[in-house]
Amino acid sequence: MRRKFHILDVFTDTPFTGNPLAVVLDAQGLDAQRMQAIAREFNLSETVFVLEPNDPIDTARLRIFTPSRELPFAGHPTVGTAVLLARLRAPDLMMREDLRVVLEEGIGRIDCSVRQLRGRAATAHFTLPQLPQPEGTVADAAALARALGLDESDIGFDHHVPSRWSAGNPFTFVPVKSLDAAARARPDPSSFARVIGGERPAVYLYTSDVVREGSHVHARMFAPGLGIFEDPATGSAAAAFAGVAVAYEAPEDGSHELVIEQGFEMGRPSLIHLGLDIAGGQLLQASIGGSVVPISEGTIEA
Repeated sequence: MRRKFHILDVFTDTPFTGNPLAVVLDAQGLDAQRMQAIAREFNLSETVFVLEPNDPIDTARLRIFTPSRELPFAGHPTVGTAVLLARLRAPDLMMREDLRVVLEEGIGRIDCSVRQLRGRAATAHFTLPQLPQPEGTVADAAALARALGLDESDIGFDHHVPSRWSAGNPFTFVPVKSLDAAARARPDPSSFARVIGGERPAVYLYTSDVVREGSHVHARMFAPGLGIFEDPATGSAAAAFAGVAVAYEAPEDGSHELVIEQGFEMGRPSLIHLGLDIAGGQLLQASIGGSVVPISEGTIEA
């Protein structure tokens, strides 16, 4: 059976940058094994399969696959699919007003707002369905440095130390002192999974030293066990990073926006907007957003 698919670049307003995403429409009838095979064929960080929602008031149900496994939640598939469905179902309306798109994912219902300003790339933002929580202990700085091909002296800056957080997908967050240290990171295949640990070992390496004026954080994400040696932009990690930002930066009460740059070392520069709402020193709500550029469309025999 021929099924339509679209390729989009997410967290960018420039074609052939950002994080590429495949979205397969009309995925009814595909089982998990077939979806996984299709995701391996596209061989992108994630491939989305669009299904009829369980609740008819919602827009769609999504299943999200990396080249090696299914995920309950991911940021760039959520942002990219929200924009695509708005473009396909209400192209004229989205030019006049923000559209609400509600997506059912493994983590739950995700409420997205899509905006299209004339002459600019469409954007989508969503409120995190689950606030970040700490996820146990991490290896010491020396072990993490070895697993990432760095020196122990590269690890940590200001009050930031390695930690582990999840807002649906767990990540080990490793602060590094400089862009130079970030650029030198090379996961060691012999020790990475053992040192990082967990069912889906993934590292989000970050520094406050940035490339682009206006950015607040520079990041890289490695997850070889998911079939993603390095990811150009990781929305679910940015979501969990909200916990890191509040824990180590203690922002004042009110609304804040952090711009996270990622993918620069890969030649796929990406910008993720992380919104934080703080009251009484606590994180009340967080959001992820960014721009989306359509690249191509076609059909796949599946």
